[in-house]
Amino acid sequence: MGNNKINKRKGLYADLSLIIVAFIWGGGFVAVKNALDNVKPFYILSIRFLLSFIFLSIVFYKRIKNITKEDIKAGFIIGVYLFFGFATQTVGLQYTTAGKQSFLTGTYVVIVPFLYWIVSKKSPGIQSMIAAFLTLSGIGLLTINSNGFDLNIGDILTLLCALFFAAQILAIGHYAQDRDPILLSIIQMGFAGFASLILAVIFEPFPNGINSSSFFAIFYLVIFSTLLAFLVQNVAQKYTLSTHAAIILSLESVFGSILSVIILKERFTFTMVLGCLFIFLAILLTEAKFDFIKKSEERKIENN
Repeated sequence: MGNNKINKRKGLYADLSLIIVAFIWGGGFVAVKNALDNVKPFYILSIRFLLSFIFLSIVFYKRIKNITKEDIKAGFIIGVYLFFGFATQTVGLQYTTAGKQSFLTGTYVVIVPFLYWIVSKKSPGIQSMIAAFLTLSGIGLLTINSNGFDLNIGDILTLLCALFFAAQILAIGHYAQDRDPILLSIIQMGFAGFASLILAVIFEPFPNGINSSSFFAIFYLVIFSTLLAFLVQNVAQKYTLSTHAAIILSLESVFGSILSVIILKERFTFTMVLGCLFIFLAILLTEAKFDFIKKSEERKIENN
């Protein structure tokens, strides 16, 4: 009986921790928008991922000693999707609002079953079809204005970023089964950081200086959105089901939208709010049907 109470308490703490992670990630959209006022996209990404890469390499240096060619290959492939996901997202945020982007990015959850369909030839089912319809309806409502549909370049790049994030999730699911997930994280962050730095040097002017607002925004992205969120998520998910965690983490879109209104003073019309609601319902519908988790995971949680 006492053991049961401990398990329930751990589960509650895990859920609260994941809500904090979702809030931090939601704040990341606002942080990037602020940083873009003073620093170009690829310099932001190179700072974010290279510092994270260095920090994680120091903390987990013992694991790096056991790295294999297969780890590097897997981390590289995942890193390619991670890089293109964040590159299209960060560049796209120059041309759209943080609130709108937070929901458009969340559509990656709905895209995953359809990408999996292409790879495995297994139909995603009626639930995913309904979620896809809700998503398309939500995107339409988010991008409509008095002059008709206004799907700008920032929105298109954000939808591309959702596609890359969906591909990254499938790649992680494929490679993480027999690879160290922390090593994969370090490698993918390293690749994303160096790729961003190369493009920044080639295509972007070097920042003359970083103002206090941009400095805090980049600090937030490195320490909170990347390092802290990564560590909290990994610990918390030991004590709750991944399906349950995914639904909680999908609140990132809601928090991102709310914070963009409060901090950035972005304006949301009733139609846009309705579009956000459609997309959020689609995300919940898709997350609720994910059946990647077997009964063994439930038993593992009960034993913790």
